[in-house]
Amino acid sequence: MPLSPDLIAAYENADYVVFADPGLVLKIGGPSRGLDGLLEQEGAATAAFLTAANPRSEPRSPAENAAALAKLDQVIAASGYPWRAGEAREPDGRWVEPSRLVIGIYRDHAKTMGRIFGQNAIVFVEKGGAPELVVLG
Repeated sequence: MPLSPDLIAAYENADYVVFADPGLVLKIGGPSRGLDGLLEQEGAATAAFLTAANPRSEPRSPAENAAALAKLDQVIAASGYPWRAGEAREPDGRWVEPSRLVIGIYRDHAKTMGRIFGQNAIVFVEKGGAPELVVLG
């Protein structure tokens, strides 16, 4: 089932916050020198912003989301990618999801991980470029 225009707009307008030093706020379509610096520091050319929370954008309990995030952390660790904690949130704060910025991950692997965790979309970025919304359909 295709995503509604309103849901796509919500994803496109969300703040993708990376809890790094200093913290980063990524926006779809807006390049980030801070993110480029982090990728440079890690010797990586790509990253993906992933979550396991609220599959298919259907609200789950905090306990369910925490358990799903723990599983995502296990998959990231097993894959060997460095990562940073973060959250995706609506600018007004009504919707917040714990997330991970996975550094050095290939686009296809990021898409697979998003699908495994029931996500409608992921955010992918290449160093020097702007974060892009990738609908998983």
